[in-house]
Amino acid sequence: MGWRRGLGVASIPRNSVVGMSGPGAPATACGPGPRGRRPSWAELLAGRVKRQKLDAGGEQQLRESAVRLLMRHLSLDDLMLEVEGTPRQELCLSQPSGQDSPEACALLTSSLLGSALRDQASRLGVPVAVLSSQTVAASLVQVCEVDGEPSPRVLLTAEQRGKLSPLLTIAQYLLAQSLLSRGFLCQELWKVQNSLLLEAVWHLHLQNIVSLQELLESQANMQAVVAWLFRDLRLLCEQIETSCQHANIARTMLSDFVQMFILRGFQKPLDLKGNGEPDRMPQVAAALLQKMLLFALEALAAGLQEGSPAHRAVKCWFGVLGEGTLCRAVPTDSPKRFFSHTLTQVLTHRPVLKVSDAIQMQWEWSFARTHPLLTGLYRRLLVILSPEELVGRLQEVLETHAVNWQHVLACVSTLVVCSPEAQSLVTDWVARLLARAFESYSLDSMATAFLVARQAALEGPPAFLSYADWFQASFGGARGCHGCSRKALAFLFQFLSDLVPMEAPRYLQVHILHPPLVPGKCRRLLTDYVTLAKTRLADLKVSIENMGLYEDLSSAKDVREPHSQALQDVDKAIVVFEHTGKIPATVMEASIFRRPYYLSHFLPALLTPRVLPAIPDARVAFIESLRRADKIPPSLYSTYHQACSAAEEKHPESAAAGTKEELGSAEEPLRPLTAALGELRAMMTDPSQHDALSAQMALISERLSSALGLREGDGVLAAEQKVVDLLLNSFCQNLVVASSFAPPDRQGPWATRFVMAMCGRTLLPAMLTRLCQLLRHQGPSLHASHVLGLAALAVHLGECRPALPEAHLGCGAPAWGLSIPEFLNSLLTCMTKESSLFCLRFCTAAISYSLCKFSQSRDILCSCLSPGLIKKFQFIVLRLFSEARDPLCQEDTAGLPRGPLCLLATDWQQAALCLWKHSTFWELLTERELHLTYRDWLQLELEIQPEVDSLLDTERWDFHQWAIYEHFLPKHCATGGCGGDLETACTVLIEALMDFCQSSKSYSRSEDSDFVLSGYIRNRDIFSRLQEMTAALEQGPAVAQGCAPSRGHRLVRALRRRLQARASGWDVATSLQRQQELLVYKRILLCLPPSLLLGSPQAELPTAHSCDEFFHLVTSELRNICSHGGTLSHDITLHFFRGLLNVCSQSRDPCLTADATLTACQTECPLILTSALLWWPRLEPEIRWRWERCARSPLPRGLQQLQEARQFARSVLSDTLPPAPGPAWVSAVALHHEIQRAGRTSISRELQQLDCQGEELLLPLFFSSLLGLLSSHLTPHAVDSQKALDICAEILGCLQEKKICWLGLFQLTETDANLGRVLLRLAPDQYIRLLPFAFYSLLPYFNEDTPIREDAFLRVAVNMYLKLVHLFVAGETSAVSTLASRSHEHQGQDDPVGLIAKARLFLLQLIPRCPKNSFSDMAKLLATSGDDDPEVHAALLCRLQATPDTDLYQEPCLF
Repeated sequence: MGWRRGLGVASIPRNSVVGMSGPGAPATACGPGPRGRRPSWAELLAGRVKRQKLDAGGEQQLRESAVRLLMRHLSLDDLMLEVEGTPRQELCLSQPSGQDSPEACALLTSSLLGSALRDQASRLGVPVAVLSSQTVAASLVQVCEVDGEPSPRVLLTAEQRGKLSPLLTIAQYLLAQSLLSRGFLCQELWKVQNSLLLEAVWHLHLQNIVSLQELLESQANMQAVVAWLFRDLRLLCEQIETSCQHANIARTMLSDFVQMFILRGFQKPLDLKGNGEPDRMPQVAAALLQKMLLFALEALAAGLQEGSPAHRAVKCWFGVLGEGTLCRAVPTDSPKRFFSHTLTQVLTHRPVLKVSDAIQMQWEWSFARTHPLLTGLYRRLLVILSPEELVGRLQEVLETHAVNWQHVLACVSTLVVCSPEAQSLVTDWVARLLARAFESYSLDSMATAFLVARQAALEGPPAFLSYADWFQASFGGARGCHGCSRKALAFLFQFLSDLVPMEAPRYLQVHILHPPLVPGKCRRLLTDYVTLAKTRLADLKVSIENMGLYEDLSSAKDVREPHSQALQDVDKAIVVFEHTGKIPATVMEASIFRRPYYLSHFLPALLTPRVLPAIPDARVAFIESLRRADKIPPSLYSTYHQACSAAEEKHPESAAAGTKEELGSAEEPLRPLTAALGELRAMMTDPSQHDALSAQMALISERLSSALGLREGDGVLAAEQKVVDLLLNSFCQNLVVASSFAPPDRQGPWATRFVMAMCGRTLLPAMLTRLCQLLRHQGPSLHASHVLGLAALAVHLGECRPALPEAHLGCGAPAWGLSIPEFLNSLLTCMTKESSLFCLRFCTAAISYSLCKFSQSRDILCSCLSPGLIKKFQFIVLRLFSEARDPLCQEDTAGLPRGPLCLLATDWQQAALCLWKHSTFWELLTERELHLTYRDWLQLELEIQPEVDSLLDTERWDFHQWAIYEHFLPKHCATGGCGGDLETACTVLIEALMDFCQSSKSYSRSEDSDFVLSGYIRNRDIFSRLQEMTAALEQGPAVAQGCAPSRGHRLVRALRRRLQARASGWDVATSLQRQQELLVYKRILLCLPPSLLLGSPQAELPTAHSCDEFFHLVTSELRNICSHGGTLSHDITLHFFRGLLNVCSQSRDPCLTADATLTACQTECPLILTSALLWWPRLEPEIRWRWERCARSPLPRGLQQLQEARQFARSVLSDTLPPAPGPAWVSAVALHHEIQRAGRTSISRELQQLDCQGEELLLPLFFSSLLGLLSSHLTPHAVDSQKALDICAEILGCLQEKKICWLGLFQLTETDANLGRVLLRLAPDQYIRLLPFAFYSLLPYFNEDTPIREDAFLRVAVNMYLKLVHLFVAGETSAVSTLASRSHEHQGQDDPVGLIAKARLFLLQLIPRCPKNSFSDMAKLLATSGDDDPEVHAALLCRLQATPDTDLYQEPCLF
């Protein structure tokens, strides 16, 4: 731009310049220059300056003339627009040296303009401030008016901004020189407001020329001001959303305006002017913000089209309200007041809907269905207002205003979706509403509580309780508000009844199936409501009877048809059956209590004809299980099989084709879900979208429900599997993307909400099944990103533990459930090299992620991870890395491996070592439950399969030596070690072995493993360590003098305590489990040194106290797994005698030690002696050999007594009768064994030879024969029971003939003296309980005079009868009856039922004949018997009342 344009010169004649009109003027001055360019003023003057030689006075005169000429023809409007950078050197005609800087040129130019304005104002006779204001305003109009631009608009072009910049500079100079008045300028601006662009006004405000407040205050018409600003702000919002070229400037401008309006419009006190009038700026700001909000709400109510101008404006306006810079730029309380006001306006906008409308329509107002702009506004409100403040404001508005229920309930949905702590807040709010409703019987409070609870429940379990759970928690217990009085109950049911015409079927079903708890006297209120609700359901053609077995009452969707629901029930039942191996309890209950639905819908859906697979699948197995349980009618099953056969003959290839078609059709419903997941991943790459992640998760939950709900029948399982795979894959990808932008602790709650969406009621089983497949079977082949994603998923599942149910592992697993973290930990194994490395990768990723994610909260960190997972990590690191076994130094600590996304195996190992050395990990291990204890290490090491171990045999031996002797043995007991006690180490190892034998892991080994223990496969290396440690114990020092004598080895004592701590009972499951553990325990004892059974050798004279623990073990435990009618097995008997002789070899007096021990056996553990009698032919050779090595003397007296008893028994059977050696019961048992070994069917002759023997021999012989009789019934290959019965009968006859009282054998107790106590310890508990069976088996052999002669006979007979009935009721006689039904030789005998009938008849005939002495103590027996047999009880009672006994009348309460 030339000088003529620059100085605003208008039509200056060429000949009017002094000294420039000579003939020598060049021609170029009159016409166009070269190429038609008009020469500049400097060029025109150049020749004159050169030719004229002026003195100092002439030069000054020339300058003054030039200035006068310019001032006469000056345009101030054009002058204002010229402060450009490039022509400044042309502007300054003569620049002094050293003043050529831009600042100096600008100052000179502004000075010239100021002088021109003064001169012009002087000529016009107006104040210079007025002229300056007019000139600046006119210049602004010139800048804003550019031809060719669309109208209306609010933004400047790039060219206009270039022109505006020098104008603003001049205006700032004029203000500084007091040549410009802000007040006059405001007046001039209002005159041209329609020609000004909003951006120009913003620049005036920004450069502090005229603030927006001053501009607005200068206008008296507030409505005009608000209308102008509203129009321009709306246009500004529209242009921002069109992706204009200068969007950043526009956003900054809008943000500045909004900040100022909020600050001024919602300031705390209203400032007053000096004249007492209120400041208009707050009123304008508040009115403008209100107008913008109303415009947005009206646009939302009218329905916005995507991309329309109104949609763009509303989106931009709501967006600027949620910017985080707003609160930082406005540090006062104004934003909170503004947003609180905004929330009130939104909630109360157009309150046309009634409560009844809300009840019917609220399912359409869920978060996913609400307009994203409205939910976006609510989310932005949550940024400024805390959830507590938002709930408080909601409550206040509902109490004081008429509300728009759609907006209120949409706000509740947004609150519970986007705020993690909202669930508790909303729950408390609803509880307060209910309490207030029942206090004042307010229908408004009650309706609000139900609407809020239902709305929150619509968002699903991740956000809130299901409606069924909430209703049951609020009204299903005795503490509910409704239970305070009958009036409260009537109020509740009246409210529910009023809702019935408007209720959705789901809510009615919830009320019927989970009714409020009602006292008996108020049941009529409940039944009336249920009748009304069922009538309404019938009108809606919905039947309670046809509800599905697994129907989700928490869903507010339409009720499915029975056939469709039955298809889903079948799929769910098959999944449960596949997991547990059992028919689901729900199906069993339906087959009994819901038989119409079961027969009419469930079975037809299950038995849909199809081509049966070659390999039976879960559906086939489920059908067969139902058939075997008689839950499928035979005719229906036959029809099903015929239809399947026909389908196979007609379409043999349909199975494969149907599968492909099903998989193809399953893709269609997943497209919306896939798109939503893709949008979520895209949001993670944009930090500005992080606040929208929660909203996107709500949309994903909605799409997820739709994807699962669109499939029916056999496609449900396939759809669930595809959905689970899609979600798992998306979670892993999202985690990788999120981790590339931010560490886990700065990624927000998206992962938690994603996991909660995956853990819905219907999807959780499928997800756990898929995780089981991935972690247990495909773990080593997973990619690193998948391992990291699944590890993070496990962490967040642990975070959501309180909201998730327990997992049941199915067959072979414990009956109790596991928490989800424990379940996932159970899927990680360390048995092989591959599984150990995968477990290391998974544990490293999970622990690293959790430490990064929850480093600030130790409680959350500990709850997210299973202690077992942290222990497995410690175990594998110590096992695989020898450097990890060294103590850590302070300088060894390293940084956490935050994101091992694409690491090789070596990198994973490096990451594991890095984590191992990190101080944060060791701080975590300060939690006691996270320590890897010695017992934990043993349990994990027992899982290792040596043949596929990552360690070589020598490496494994070195590791075991280090772990036991260097790490755990010296470690303190409080930290999981043994405290230096080798006996403790052995005890814990044995207990770990037994625990492992009882676990399901012991069944998953190959039969060619190293060590088989009682049918279980074990790692022999660990057992070798046990043998080494026990050998070291045996070589330890003897007990010092003065110390208390040992009562048995500590290992035996510890294991006996373990058995005592186990659950005891006589049911089949408990009994079998206990027998299994006893067998394992016995096998372990047999593999350990035999001297352990007798404790430590004593330095002084030996005693039998060292055997107390083993004696107690035999008497209390091993006695119950005896065979052969009550004897220990040969191996444990031999082991005891080996230990006894070993101890004797270390004793000073071997004979005394042996005799003392065997003498103690006669009273404390007689079973050892009777077992030795049975196995003596096999024991004697080794016993003699060991004794000869121990002492050069005959066998000790205790062993000689066993020999003599055996010789006596053989002599009796060989018709010679030597005197019976003592003790007599030992000889009796030896005789019983010889009779059984000889297979005698009659011993009458032998009994005649024993005629001289007393009851000391005959009673033990009779008792042994009773045990033999019971053994013949309980043992499949024992002696014929008829032969055993004959032997018992002969001995009984002998006793009756000799008038020896034998009834005491059926009443043995621990308090009996001498013989009774010994005999009781010879029989297993089961045999003692079955003595009533043996008693009445001998019924035909009782002498007729015995009941009359023996006063105790009736009491014993009644007692045996009552116990026999109890045995039958408890099912303990089933073993006898089962064997009798299978064996031909037992079929002629009475079964338990027949025996009970005979015993009952016998008693009824006996009672009238017994003398009155027989009824002593009978009253006490009847008092404890109850009504087991009313007829026998009545007969005894009648006989007692007829007997004149004064003692009976002293206890009338018994009769």
